[in-house]
Amino acid sequence: MITRGDWDFHHHYDLYLPVIEHIIEETDTPFAPWTIVEATNPVYAGFKVLSRITKALERRVSGKDLPGKSIRHAPAKNKKRIQLENADLTKTVAKQDYYEQLPEYQGRVREAQYLLYKRKVPLIIVYEGWDAAGKGGNILRLTASMNPRGYEVVPVSRPNDCEQSHHYLWRFYSHFPKAGHITLFDRSWYGRVLVERVEGFCSENEWERAYNEINEMEQNFVSDGGGIIKFWLEIDKDEQLARFRQRETDSKKQWKITDEDWRNREKWGDYREAVNDMLAKTDTPHAPWTLVESNDKFYARLKTLQTTIDYVGTLL
Repeated sequence: MITRGDWDFHHHYDLYLPVIEHIIEETDTPFAPWTIVEATNPVYAGFKVLSRITKALERRVSGKDLPGKSIRHAPAKNKKRIQLENADLTKTVAKQDYYEQLPEYQGRVREAQYLLYKRKVPLIIVYEGWDAAGKGGNILRLTASMNPRGYEVVPVSRPNDCEQSHHYLWRFYSHFPKAGHITLFDRSWYGRVLVERVEGFCSENEWERAYNEINEMEQNFVSDGGGIIKFWLEIDKDEQLARFRQRETDSKKQWKITDEDWRNREKWGDYREAVNDMLAKTDTPHAPWTLVESNDKFYARLKTLQTTIDYVGTLL
């Protein structure tokens, strides 16, 4: 059936042609190439389409058409590369100073949240870090004075069967904040290049490709008017051990320590290498990482509060 839209397209054929050529030129890639089908003869056109599909399936089944590795993103020029070795874990704040400053910082965060809402700017805050680094307590202090109707905390665990049937980023999109709202991810899509990489839950090609996929996703969100803050909470191995043991002996915190935490600790070196790669390849101008020295929880909490306040100021 020929519709009014078909006629409109026909009447503007010469205007559409350069646009279509530009789209093909910009999106013709080795992993998703375009095929131009000469369609004057419908029999020939149908044959060519079927032929290309058949050849593509044969290459895929034979293993000769596996997707290549993604481009590795280098840190921005003239920017100091973030590495875990740069963290000064001796940084502390006195307990009295912490309790004096905390209410002031939390009040300023509430004001920042209100300004984001008024100006309809969505904000994502990502929390990553070592087990027992204090992510939960940090999030609790950051959100303590926020309007609960304007933010959501998303705790991320292993994907379910439905989520595993989709691209790994799929399950996160539904939690992206709407205009003027804040979403905090307690762990995030960075699991692909951390736990999934170290534990072998994805192939090397998949986690290598993920750096580029993540950078593009974050850049698209920022380009559409949003903001992203990414925190890595850093502690040393001795501090983690002390916190693990404290959790085992505290009946109120025993639920926080699992066999998986101990297994992950045995792979400290592998995880450290993965974290440094993650920081190097996904610390971008549009979504930079903030390294939070967290051996002292008081210092870490104030730093994330201050970082959030400062960042929101750059958005408004």
